[in-house]
Amino acid sequence: MNSPCFPGQDGRQTVEPRLHQWRIDPYEYRRHERRRGRRHAFTHLDPERTALVVVDMVPFFDGSYFRGVVPQVNRLADELREAGGSVVWVLPGEGGALPVREEFYGPLVAERFRTSGGAGPLADRLWPGLAVDEKRDVLMEKTATSALFPGSSDLGALLRQREITTVVLCGTVTGVCVEGTARDAAQLGYRVIMVADGCAGGNDEAHNASLRVVYRSFGDVRAMAEVVDLIHDGATAQRL
Repeated sequence: MNSPCFPGQDGRQTVEPRLHQWRIDPYEYRRHERRRGRRHAFTHLDPERTALVVVDMVPFFDGSYFRGVVPQVNRLADELREAGGSVVWVLPGEGGALPVREEFYGPLVAERFRTSGGAGPLADRLWPGLAVDEKRDVLMEKTATSALFPGSSDLGALLRQREITTVVLCGTVTGVCVEGTARDAAQLGYRVIMVADGCAGGNDEAHNASLRVVYRSFGDVRAMAEVVDLIHDGATAQRL
């Protein structure tokens, strides 16, 4: 079986899309229900002040879980665009070579990660199955694990310019760049929603460990269908 979401696999054409068997431990749900009186922190959103941030969905990160989230991401992007929200595609940028990365990964692997976003127009560097609207969506690069780390990308400026209050996160790898962006978004005061079946990690254990960290300390963890419902409800409220 091919190991999902790891670079440089052989036989990628045989990889079958699938979703993680994700879960939040019932204890974690009960813990927040005791604290705030409800399971989820954010029970509504304003679509026009919401950004779907899709992290690192490039061919470098291939695998069954990666391919499985593509329809989820496309559905969310379509729904949020229709409701007047923002869709942002964040790709790995090269940045400079760092000696500490070479020491940590070894020089060959460090260089592969540094150039994982590929070259050429940003839209062409995304996974080909993603439905990008180049007229309405925003594409940008980041040069750090988190897209909101100071100096990493233009995401922070964009969110401020558009007066975004809610950041919905999808992409890969769940416990690395997606979680890193979620942590920084929370620290900056954004309402964070990580889409459990819109993110991909190496295996269920690693994926669920990251979901637990985010749900426990940084934001909500929701299924794609639940986020779509929040978008629809928010759009309806705007029309009333």
